[in-house]
Amino acid sequence: MSSVVIVGAQWGDEGKGKIVDIYTEFAELVVRYAGGPNAGHTLVIGDEKLVVRLVPSGILRPNTRCVLGQGMVVDVDVLLGEIDELTRRGHTSVTERLVVSDRAHLIMPYHILVDTLREAGARADQAIGTTKKGIGPAYEDKARRLGLHLGLLRSPDVLREKVALALEAWRPIIEALGGEQPSLEEALAPALSARDRLVPLLGDASHITHEALTRGVRVMFEGAQGTLLDVDHGTYPFVTSSSAVAGGAATGAGIGPSRIGKVVGITKAYTTRVGAGPFPTELEGASGDHLRHVGAEFGSVTGRPRRTGWLDLPALRYAARVNGLDALAITKLDVLTGLPELKVCVAYDTPDGRVADLPIDRLTGPGAATPVLEALPTWTEDLSQARSLAELPEAARGYLKRLEQAVEVPLCLVSVGPGRHQTITLQDPFDAR
Repeated sequence: MSSVVIVGAQWGDEGKGKIVDIYTEFAELVVRYAGGPNAGHTLVIGDEKLVVRLVPSGILRPNTRCVLGQGMVVDVDVLLGEIDELTRRGHTSVTERLVVSDRAHLIMPYHILVDTLREAGARADQAIGTTKKGIGPAYEDKARRLGLHLGLLRSPDVLREKVALALEAWRPIIEALGGEQPSLEEALAPALSARDRLVPLLGDASHITHEALTRGVRVMFEGAQGTLLDVDHGTYPFVTSSSAVAGGAATGAGIGPSRIGKVVGITKAYTTRVGAGPFPTELEGASGDHLRHVGAEFGSVTGRPRRTGWLDLPALRYAARVNGLDALAITKLDVLTGLPELKVCVAYDTPDGRVADLPIDRLTGPGAATPVLEALPTWTEDLSQARSLAELPEAARGYLKRLEQAVEVPLCLVSVGPGRHQTITLQDPFDAR
């Protein structure tokens, strides 16, 4: 088994950064295949905490190569800032081990401007809650054939012509939103200033990944956001602008779907969501505050407090189906310690009766589905020192068993703390099924 896709099985923020970092012990190449700097991965190594938004989490492994695939959108200032920060912290071989697809798309200043103006001017019930990083508008330009490949950094004159066309296309929208149109020079400045540093990093990500798989190299595909934020399969329109599910790895990395070996879904032991949109198991009051503060549930990119709620088992079954999950990694089980009550969503009541599957198009509006909750035993014991399932308290083991049985996907890992070592590893993800 030479390839594994890591996907978020909820609304993102599941702790994929830590899991990818752990699993890259087994991988030689890590490929990020979708999204942009709206997706922060928080890594805790010893006493050090690091947030990466574009560079794959595997960059912390000195023998691992990392690729930014063509399915991504890239803010050059953010990318160079991450490279500089990693270098400052002693990871001096970053540029030697990093390849950026020359077919990934640039996030330009006017994309960030439009994103910000739209969110600021939207009605409360229409705001998506984006990170205002220009992700959506950059993907809009990609879809309407006005996007800018990073490969254009090799041809500044052609880049200038294409940016001029894009600016004219955005002009009426920026003016209608009350913004000030940037000049051509202002729009070009970040890309041109980054050109000398980024051009040497550009390459054919699809070819590199294909060659690695052909040689039997262990390749890990790192997703961004989560299944319920996928543009096709999420809680539309409150979604991201790219394909966050496992199938996106094929298009975003430039490989055939037959090259995907195993799919591992990451889920917290509870549920969180950042931004607007339906969240049926959302909690208010003491239990929600406990999850937020003990779990440090604040956006790694924006710092916004995350909405928190009980684990949604129908939503996990949905994620298992649309991703074809082979295994589940559970994060933040330790955060549930000490809760006065513990519940999970096991089904939904709809006007047509009770259903076991997630009624994804009936989570809001008249006749919206309501979650059916089941109470489970709580525990107070500290989990942070556990390194096997047998070392967990009986109630915690029961919680994991209930989850595994409901989703019908085996567990491969359980995280009991933020540190790399605070992990119960049940299998090597590259093992044959």
